[in-house]
Amino acid sequence: MDIKKIALTGSCAVALAMLGACSDDSSSGSDPVIENASSSSVTMITSVDSQGNEVQVPASSASAPTKISSSSVEAGVTYLNITEIMYNAPENSELEWVELTITDGPGLSDMMMYQLRLDGAISYAFPAEPLTPGEYIVVTNNVELFKQTYKDFAGRVFGPWDKDETGSVAKLSNEGDVIDVKLTGKGDVSCSYSKEPPWPSLANGKGRSLVFKGGNAAQSSSWGASKLLLGNPGVGPDEWLEVSHVRINEIMPTSAQGDAWVELYNAGSEPVDVAGWTFESKVRNEKMTIKAGVVPAQGYLVLDGAKDFSEELVVSPIGGSYYLYGLVEGDESSLLLPSSGLSSGIVDLSDGSIAQGALKEATPGAANTALYVGAVVINEINYHPNEDDPNQLEFLELKNLSAVDVSLYGTVNGKSKGWKIEGINKEFATGDVIPANGLMVLFPDSVKNAIGETGVRVRYSIPDAVPVRFYSGKLSNRGETIAVKAPYTYTTGTSSADIQWYFDWSDATLYSDSWSGAGVDYKKADGYGASLQRVDITTMGYEASAWTVGDPTPGK
Repeated sequence: MDIKKIALTGSCAVALAMLGACSDDSSSGSDPVIENASSSSVTMITSVDSQGNEVQVPASSASAPTKISSSSVEAGVTYLNITEIMYNAPENSELEWVELTITDGPGLSDMMMYQLRLDGAISYAFPAEPLTPGEYIVVTNNVELFKQTYKDFAGRVFGPWDKDETGSVAKLSNEGDVIDVKLTGKGDVSCSYSKEPPWPSLANGKGRSLVFKGGNAAQSSSWGASKLLLGNPGVGPDEWLEVSHVRINEIMPTSAQGDAWVELYNAGSEPVDVAGWTFESKVRNEKMTIKAGVVPAQGYLVLDGAKDFSEELVVSPIGGSYYLYGLVEGDESSLLLPSSGLSSGIVDLSDGSIAQGALKEATPGAANTALYVGAVVINEINYHPNEDDPNQLEFLELKNLSAVDVSLYGTVNGKSKGWKIEGINKEFATGDVIPANGLMVLFPDSVKNAIGETGVRVRYSIPDAVPVRFYSGKLSNRGETIAVKAPYTYTTGTSSADIQWYFDWSDATLYSDSWSGAGVDYKKADGYGASLQRVDITTMGYEASAWTVGDPTPGK
């Protein structure tokens, strides 16, 4: 299968070319056997598969069978979306589930034959059953608990998903993770979720699910909290709780130079009175109300931490989560502050999404400009090597912008801790140093196991002076957040072993295979042999314009 001939539209869709080798088996004379059909009690209807054959399939949200035509590879493309996620059910329930559907193109006559599976945070291979366009199916960690919770559920539920390394059924992390959907073992789509701002807090153990709204599924702005308690599995499209146009735009920590302040921004066309709205500091476990204030349309309101709240607002430089709640449930805005003495805020990106982090300069009452960049930046990303070239390898390259060596492992207030890279599951150890104005290249553990450090140095002619390290994760072929974080400080709990570390962000990006613009053909980095290469370090690497594409040059 030539992955380059697969048509893809956005980070949320995964496409499968219906190749003759899979869809036209003249030797069988019949459709694939449907196994496990008794796993759910659903009404079966007559439909038409991708070859034009009549098959019995479960009734979906579509009211009638749909004829699916099969023609060229490019025309016969199936698009799947993850549309709803329950990662932290209320009342300490262990229930978790993921909903997905075909949104366009031919159905699958046999999900097993086309190797439909979930990967990443959880793993599950679908059985030999068909999937028709418009049907919403669910995969869960506990089928019986799911059926007890959703007694009126009439669709198909699969599970449990695979066990983890401990031998127990795997669990979706409450902190956040990435769920991939794959067909024929390729074409993965990465759908992210998180409990951290700016993701909806009501989906974090408060009774709601995450509902996909559209757009890039790796971005928080593409998801909302379900309008219905416990979500609405097996039915779509679902409604989500709407939020107002008012958001937390910037926060300045309390310091010797002055009180904390909070800036709100109103993207709407009408002024908004925020008197009585609630402001919450998660790190201090404090809630307070705004005494008075109106945020003008397309304008800003700056609130003084000592005067404008029901009690004094103290913002610690260790960072943490801060929330603004309107008077209607679900109307919220949030901001995650890194550990920094700088103000932190939201920057609007050219694709309509947002990025958050420490700012180069405080701008109370005005639009935020650039995100602060530390000494170590992400310099090159080879996230989807050319699969037809066995010599190409996935890698991530870091660059030290300073004139002195940077140790990625050090001591903070008497305790040692390594820097970490979010997205590839990497924490650095003693001896991990990037030379002054130098580079470090990181490869997956699979590469280490296959050819080792010597092998990658020979393959790419990486100089001995450039450190080579390895990571246990994997770069998504569709796009995800990669962040370089330095330990800033920590707090201890009741036990000396109970340590909470806080990190300052040195650099971050949310790369995407759907990037476009600036006269750059970013698609060349998506399986065609090119890598993403940094051209702008004046702000964090969230914008496509901060990158170009070219032949991979790790360590050079």
